[in-house]
Amino acid sequence: MRGYLGVDVGSVSTNLVLLSEDEEVVESLYLRTQGRPIDAVQEGLRILRRSVPGFEVAGVGTTGSGRRLAGVLVGADVVKNEITAHAVAALKEVPDVRTVIEIGGQDSKIILLRSGVVVDFAMNTVCAAGTGSFLEHQAERLGVPVEKFGELAAASEAPVRIAGRCAVFAESDMVHKQQVGCLLPDIIRGLCEALVRNYLNNVGKGKEIHAPVVFQGGVAANAGMRQAFEEALRMPVTVPPRFDVMGAIGAAILAKRHVRSGRATGGTSFAGWVVPDHDFSARSRECTDCPNMCEIVEISRDSALIARWGGKCGKWEEARPVAPGPPDPSPMSGLSCPSGELESAAGR
Repeated sequence: MRGYLGVDVGSVSTNLVLLSEDEEVVESLYLRTQGRPIDAVQEGLRILRRSVPGFEVAGVGTTGSGRRLAGVLVGADVVKNEITAHAVAALKEVPDVRTVIEIGGQDSKIILLRSGVVVDFAMNTVCAAGTGSFLEHQAERLGVPVEKFGELAAASEAPVRIAGRCAVFAESDMVHKQQVGCLLPDIIRGLCEALVRNYLNNVGKGKEIHAPVVFQGGVAANAGMRQAFEEALRMPVTVPPRFDVMGAIGAAILAKRHVRSGRATGGTSFAGWVVPDHDFSARSRECTDCPNMCEIVEISRDSALIARWGGKCGKWEEARPVAPGPPDPSPMSGLSCPSGELESAAGR
């Protein structure tokens, strides 16, 4: 079988998808990143290699906060931000979608589309209330599997009012409601409603939300959150069947478009199913060649430097990777930043 690989590396989860030529999901994985994105990507490829032997990868796309790192590891043909990837995947499921609500492990975003084009978007800034990691923490604290949240919320007859302005206040308010004897279903239903209010007041603030609405990301598994969104918006909310890997699906579709557009001259850049067999490492260091003090990230495969980035002037990205051997603490120390590109240390 021939198709496309999509990889979405986030702070909480790493998702991989294999798409057929007609964009049907052949296999999908949802793995915990656990602070080790390189290991997560390698483990995902190792599982796919076993579960779909002989799959010919015609193109690879990466997205998520770790998209650049993942792109280097797998040899991506296209590296795209989460907004684009999630919008493309939502359009595949609901072609006339106008609003995408995406809530992942540690971030939330809203994407507005009109006639299939992204016209506006927003992401959460400082508050993690309502994200997957916050809900998991509350589930653990309450001693309830997070998968049961939706069932319990549906059983509520008198939801309590929870302060959802921020994660700290929400948890404090939940503890208070428990201490005064409120029922668990009422607390969980109140929490879902509070988190939806938080999302709409912060992430969706000032946005014109129109139907059809698609709700995706790991939190979409919570039926209580879906119900709370439908009640707050007074419109139906669609949760796609592959809600938890939509970013990876979007990345794979983008890879397919890239390859078919003819821009992938010479075929795909996919590094092959041997990626899990290599030894990858990452390190960062501070460039001292100018007052910007940029943090330079370097990726090595089997002790050979294969990529680096992070400088404001771009000289490290342009530098040719060094050959395997003893590490050189300053392989480009003879260079200086190009004229006119030096910014002050104050970050103007």
